[in-house]
This record gives sequence, C-alpha cells and structure tokens, in this order.
Amino acid sequence: MPEPFATLSTVAALAALTALGITALRLRRARKEFNEEVSAWKMKLDLDLRQAKRERDQLLDALGDAFMLVDANARVLFANKAARTLFRGRDLTGRTVQEAFLDQRLAAALMRCLETGEPTVTRAVLPQQSSPLGDQERRGMNAWVIDAARLSDSPADDPTTRVVIRDVTSEYQTEQIRKDFVANASHELRTPLAIINGYLENLIDDDLLDDKELTRRFLKVMRKHTERISRIVEDMLVISRLESGEAAALKVKPFRLRSCISDVLERLESVIHNQQATIKIDMPDLDMILAGDRFYWTQVLFNLVENALKQNPRPKLTVTIGCSRDEESTRVWVADDGVGIPSADLPHIFRRFYRVEKHHSQEEIKGTGLGLSIVKRAIEAHGGAIRVSSTPGQETRFTMEVPREAEARLLAEAEANALPELQKTEG
Repeated sequence: MPEPFATLSTVAALAALTALGITALRLRRARKEFNEEVSAWKMKLDLDLRQAKRERDQLLDALGDAFMLVDANARVLFANKAARTLFRGRDLTGRTVQEAFLDQRLAAALMRCLETGEPTVTRAVLPQQSSPLGDQERRGMNAWVIDAARLSDSPADDPTTRVVIRDVTSEYQTEQIRKDFVANASHELRTPLAIINGYLENLIDDDLLDDKELTRRFLKVMRKHTERISRIVEDMLVISRLESGEAAALKVKPFRLRSCISDVLERLESVIHNQQATIKIDMPDLDMILAGDRFYWTQVLFNLVENALKQNPRPKLTVTIGCSRDEESTRVWVADDGVGIPSADLPHIFRRFYRVEKHHSQEEIKGTGLGLSIVKRAIEAHGGAIRVSSTPGQETRFTMEVPREAEARLLAEAEANALPELQKTEG
C-alpha cells in the first residue's frame, strides 16, 4: 500500500475517533445537564408539594371544627389543629378510629360511613366524661355532630373519608334550657291557676257568695295568685326581651343612680315598713351618673332588694345599697345581714326558677324564681358581670361590676343609633 494512502487512512480514523469522543462528551454533558434538570425539577416539585401541604394544613388548621382524613383501613391520615386540641394534643396520625375515639359510640357513626360509603351526619349526646377526651372530671352533657363523607376524587380501591367533628354542646344546652324554661313556666303558672280555679268552684258550686266574709277571704287569696301570675308573665317577657338580642334591647342614656334607688325603695316601702327593715345607702357620690338602660337597672336593684326582704322575713333586717367607681369600672352592690345562702346553693342561684327558701312558711306566696336570672342577664347585657358571696348570719352580697369602657361603648352605640332616627324625624 502506498505510504500517502496509509497516512490518509490513519488521519481519517483519528478524525472519526475524535468525532466519536466529542459526541460522547456532548452526550455525557447533555445527560448530566438532563439529570441536573430532572433533579432540580424533582426538588422544585417536592418544594411545591411541601408548600401545598403546608398551605393545606394552615387552611385546615384555621377551621374551628375538628377535621380528619381517614383511609379505607380506618386509619387517620391527617388531623388538623382543632382535632389535635380536641384530643389533648395526641398524635392521631396512623392511629385507627377506634384508638382515636375513646368512646365507641362516637366511632360508630364514622365506621358506618367507612363501611357503606354513604355520607353520614349524626349527633351524639354523651355524658361529658364520655367525651372524645375521655375526661372523667367534667360533668354534664356534651353534644357532638359527626359529619363524614368520602372525597369525590378518592380512588374506589383506596377511598379517603373526610370527617368533621363539631362541638354543638352550647346549642344543645340552649335547647335544653328552652325546654326546661317552658316546662318550669307551665308548672309555675299551673299552680296559681289551679288554686284560683279551686276557690272559684267553691264559691260557685257551694253557693258561698252570700257569706261575705268568706267570699272576701277567697277573693283576697285569688288576687294574690293573680298577681303572682302577672309577675311571672312580666318576668318571662323581660327575660325574652333580653335574650332576643341583649344589647339591642337596651335603651341607653345617662341617668342618676340615686333616682333609680329612690324608685325601688318607694315601690318596696310597705314591705320595708312591715318588716321593720333598715335600708342604708352607701354612695360617696350621690350624683353618680351611669350610662345604661334605667329600666333594667331599676329591675336589677328592685329584684335584689326584694329578694333580700323575702328571703329574710324576720324584723330588723339591714339592707345596704352601695356603689363605687374608679378609672376602670363601676361597681354597684346590694348586701344584707340575713340568714344567708348555703354554699351548696350559690352556684345555682342564677338559674331560672331556682329558689333557696327552705326556711320559708308554706303559706307564703312564692316568688317567681326568675328575679336573679333577670339580674344576671341585664348586667351581662350592659357588658358587666355579677358575683355573689355569702356568710350565713353575717352578710350576703351581690356585686355588679361594669367596665367604664363598656359604658362608653353602649352610650356611643345608642347615640349612633339615635342619629338616623333624629334625621328621619327632622326630614
């Protein structure tokens, strides 16, 4: 083979090898760049997924209700902050529904959804010691709504169920209070009506109308019980107005507290005189001005003073009405030195129709049992609070405290509401 031809072949081979090497390098570089891009894409995807999960968790944690995701094996996949709080911070992830719910009556509602695939909304009313927390120290009843349904985009072979657990205890208790109120009111009205009806039957059927003295005695008794019915109805209307929209029911204006006290003492003058009771006024500032609804404040003081007199029918009782004010709040109190309230009764005295009167004569006309409930509602409507302390035989004191800020807010709201009415009148 001629030497020039051999040289050309060698050069061509070297060139081909060089080209292959360059191509291999380019492919290697391209593959590296591709792998780097894939890694970056994976990292970005992981970051996006983690960010999406964080945003999802934040949104679900913002829910006020407990929210959980449960798989087909009844294991908790996710529990939001409200659910973790409900279960005292326990880590629910990976636990079964039976492990998570300490009361199986609550778990039963969710298990029905898991087994059938049908949406379920169930209300469970349980003793508070049987709550999801298994808390043995609390008393009363808890009400829970278990709302469970499969996610619409969940695969059929591995379905995920979302669960919402809503605490409706306050609504349940309100419902029970209304039922008890109706039942108690019916009972309270039935008694005087039965007495009045009985006396009327005696007067009519036994032909006693000619006996003027007996007729007069019967009519006096009937009048007392008629007045009791009127008082019950009036008190129920007051509570109804307060509970229909407490703050909205107020007609707030500045008024002198001393004039309010004078009205109360004038209405109770005969009772005070008959019991030879002493009323003391403890007011450093006799011209103190309150911002509130004068009608309800009069009701509050009337009920408290009347309650002190009725609960202590013995003579020589001393009742003190006082008030004080500082930069933060206004305090008004009513105290007496009567028999007092047993400590066992103190937590219950603001309940409707609750009475503490074991020492009373059975012949006396009972109160409505609504007075202290009205007092509490009226003070709360003014943005304040009431507390009671009692040392039997020494002092029983009801103290109402209203923040100055609440007084100012109520007055500002009243002025703002009155302005459109004034403009309408002027127009």
